[in-house]
Amino acid sequence: MSGREHGSDEADLAWCHEAVQGVSRTFALTVDVLEEPMASQICVGYLLCRVADTVEDAGHIPPDAQSDVLRTYRRAIDPDDETDIAAFREAVDEWLPEERDEDWTVVAEAPTIAATFSELDPEAQDAIVPPVLEMVDGMAMFVDRHATRGGLRIDDRDELEQYCYYAAGTVGNLITNLLTRGDISEERANRLRETAEEFGLLLQLVNVSKDVYDDYTEENNVYLPAEWLEAEGVDQERVVDPENRESSARVVGRTAEYARSFLDDAQAYLETMPLSNGNTMEAWTVPYLLAVGTLRELGARPEDALTETGVKVSRQEVFAVMSAASDVGRDSLAELRQTIARTPFHRAVGSAD
Repeated sequence: MSGREHGSDEADLAWCHEAVQGVSRTFALTVDVLEEPMASQICVGYLLCRVADTVEDAGHIPPDAQSDVLRTYRRAIDPDDETDIAAFREAVDEWLPEERDEDWTVVAEAPTIAATFSELDPEAQDAIVPPVLEMVDGMAMFVDRHATRGGLRIDDRDELEQYCYYAAGTVGNLITNLLTRGDISEERANRLRETAEEFGLLLQLVNVSKDVYDDYTEENNVYLPAEWLEAEGVDQERVVDPENRESSARVVGRTAEYARSFLDDAQAYLETMPLSNGNTMEAWTVPYLLAVGTLRELGARPEDALTETGVKVSRQEVFAVMSAASDVGRDSLAELRQTIARTPFHRAVGSAD
């Protein structure tokens, strides 16, 4: 089995922290401002999810092989199954690209991630495993469901929500499992559980809305629902065609509007979370406020989601949000959200000085 040789536990953990920086800038920002032990628990839990996500997004793997590899991975993660992570590494080996980007490096290094995971405290392992298994089950189910087409084609709003739940609502549950350990009232724990999925759904729906071009051209996936595109006279296979730009942009707008419906619950989640076990408000406020900023940009230019231009907030705004989030309190979150929904935050801060 090829791949990095395991180092010491510390070296493997350091590698995991570095790997997150390469595969998700947004999640890396979160991990950077968490404290221990939460920082490493979230980092390793996220990488376990990312392995499945990369396999599920792989356009070059035939659907049958894709679901086989995902199910092997599921068995390897399940503590009640005897399958070893080496079996997954062997199963995925023939599908690893010769030129590996950061995502595929993470897949190739699944044994390192699994070894690091096994060093986490048992309570953290118990919190992380069930949502990861549920995510992998959901992804394998979607691959099977759309096997005849190759690539995912979401049919309607219900299926979109189901997909976003497996891709990100499960991550919301993983975070919540880690947050609700220890000394926390049942009422508070319940409030977190009631809004955890919505926090994940918000972030995933923002990605679905802004990444239409890349999802279709790079991964052969169309998450904008066929039903919504049909209402605008657009075939899913023609979603990014220039002649459909105006019509497809209306569906991007509709998907972004759907994402906005989760903003209140996601805010309630942030306002409820305990700041214990190394958790910080800043860690989750940054992705939330960047989602608000991205929804603002989508509202202004939905057609950019359908071209190489893409939709994103500027680096200046990211830095301004990070700076503000470092001392955000529960009571100032609503005000920050309102400001960012109106105007790029670095401009709002600049004009207030």
